[in-house]
Amino acid sequence: MEKLATTFTGLNFVNPFILASAPPTESKRKIMRAFDAGWGGVVTKTIGLHPVENVAGPKTIYQRASDIKPYVSRMKRKDTVSHSSWNWELISDQPLDIWLPDLKEIKANYPDRMVIASIMAGAGNDDEMENWRKLASACVDVGCDAIELNMSCPHMDRKDMGANIANDEDIIRSILNAVTGAVDVPIWVKLTPSTAKLVDAAGAAYEAGASSISLCNTFPSLPLMDPETMKFEVEVDGLVTSGGLGGLAILHQALQRVSDISKAFPDRAISGIGGIRGFREAFNFIVHGAGNLQVCTAAMEEKGSGGVGVDLIRELKHDLNDFLERKGYSSIEEFRGVARERIVEHSKVRRKSGSYNGGYSLAS
Repeated sequence: MEKLATTFTGLNFVNPFILASAPPTESKRKIMRAFDAGWGGVVTKTIGLHPVENVAGPKTIYQRASDIKPYVSRMKRKDTVSHSSWNWELISDQPLDIWLPDLKEIKANYPDRMVIASIMAGAGNDDEMENWRKLASACVDVGCDAIELNMSCPHMDRKDMGANIANDEDIIRSILNAVTGAVDVPIWVKLTPSTAKLVDAAGAAYEAGASSISLCNTFPSLPLMDPETMKFEVEVDGLVTSGGLGGLAILHQALQRVSDISKAFPDRAISGIGGIRGFREAFNFIVHGAGNLQVCTAAMEEKGSGGVGVDLIRELKHDLNDFLERKGYSSIEEFRGVARERIVEHSKVRRKSGSYNGGYSLAS
């Protein structure tokens, strides 16, 4: 399937489908299984330097629609459609000194697959900038092909990390300056989608040396409370905090944000994330400008795959190749971004009267 090969941020992918930074990429065993299954690359679960300890309970739940009434919950229902995932999991609890030999072994065994190391440190002082440099340099030294900066996790346990800092353009620039000065590989920046200043943040990142923006991480959200038990569907000692909503439920919001970035920076790279369960979702990210496609929830939910989407990647590759063959395209680049010019301001959409001015008047 040579048509599936893509070049993204200067890296040669055997196909454009990669596993996002999440439980599917939390260990050497899972990453190797993913590559055996056919994924073109992985973004590792985020590696940090500070101690991490997750909650004393389930870290992720999956929610499905009801086959009787239109409500969503984590109740398992046969033959119903997956709605979303919800998690309050923190970054990797595996320390750097264990990750490094694992990453080196992975890259040695799969030289044609792209390994992108997701990293995270804090902000606001020189020590934290040094932590970003240390993490990036260490991962590149063992063979990682690119770095993804996690500035998007919606539920970090520190206020100088993740989505807590992603609205600050000065912090974005300072982190990128630190990392680009330390390593010479493509730098992807994963920004939070939950900001009205996303385009400005992306612009600051591109200007400071980002090779790509990764969108979208999960959206801040809360799990549901059961009206019979008066308990949240996931909680510890009766308590819950903000977590991240992912999966099919965020697809349309993710496409909006990818479109916003693509229209503002049509010549820059975007890695699309959020609700990809098959070819149709992937196609929509591509036509809005994404040149790379990250998958998480659908891979995690697949039964019998060890959480890495063995059947899913086969389906994605088959369906994309079939589409390219049927349409006569030689690669995804021939239709990437074709929707961009058709996304317009509301006032540009024709009204019933035939006008295009939009707006309204108030009766006196």
